[in-house]
Amino acid sequence: MAINVNTVYQTVLLILNKEQRGYITPDEFNKTATQVQLDIFEQYFDDLNQQLRVPQADYDYSDRQLNIDEKLSVFKCIGTCPYTGNAGEFALPALDDTSGFAIVYDDNPGQNQFSFYTLGTITLEEPDTLPVEIQRLQRFDFYNIERSALTKSTKQFPTYLYESNELFVNPKTITANIKASFIRKPLDIKWNFTQGNVGQYIYTSTGSQNFELLPSEQVNVILRILQYSGIIIRDPQIVQAASAEIQQNDINAKS
Repeated sequence: MAINVNTVYQTVLLILNKEQRGYITPDEFNKTATQVQLDIFEQYFDDLNQQLRVPQADYDYSDRQLNIDEKLSVFKCIGTCPYTGNAGEFALPALDDTSGFAIVYDDNPGQNQFSFYTLGTITLEEPDTLPVEIQRLQRFDFYNIERSALTKSTKQFPTYLYESNELFVNPKTITANIKASFIRKPLDIKWNFTQGNVGQYIYTSTGSQNFELLPSEQVNVILRILQYSGIIIRDPQIVQAASAEIQQNDINAKS
């Protein structure tokens, strides 16, 4: 379940109007909301890295890690890596197998497209066999292990090098059935509208894009948009109040 974009915008406007602080336009809101969602999304990776450093004896460790993983789950994709025709070389997926959306490798996705963010696990999934995870290696190790018959890659223990948005797979006899899991970026937020007789903005769900974050992030989203809104309308009190609430929420979440 997503966070409704209209609920967030109306709440932000209500708070700003109640305090007689000012107003942000739909265009300002859309740009701000998109940035806020991206900020929160990218923070998940920092939080996950911190949790991975927590000692295993911490009984809350797995719950915290699972919580972050759940927040990222909506952005997880999987796709088939096409063989380029050059021995051992595969391109990154062009489609997300789950949604059928095209994958683009820039920050300008069109309709029914996702932007790639980061690579996950690479697997060899041949018919009638269990999937085999392909080990990722750095350049030196990738080429060096092939020098010895004892360490060189096999179909049972394949390896890959990831460079320039391409996968270089050993052994080079593999020419198909490579799957990649990856994380995509959130879709840009859009509060779409029509205009009334006196020029007022009237929300329409057609063409709008909700937040893709979990509902538990709604308060965080609103506070962060208010923080940016204070900058837009040049009100330092709004910035300070929202920042203080965000900081306290972060402390509570990590305690």
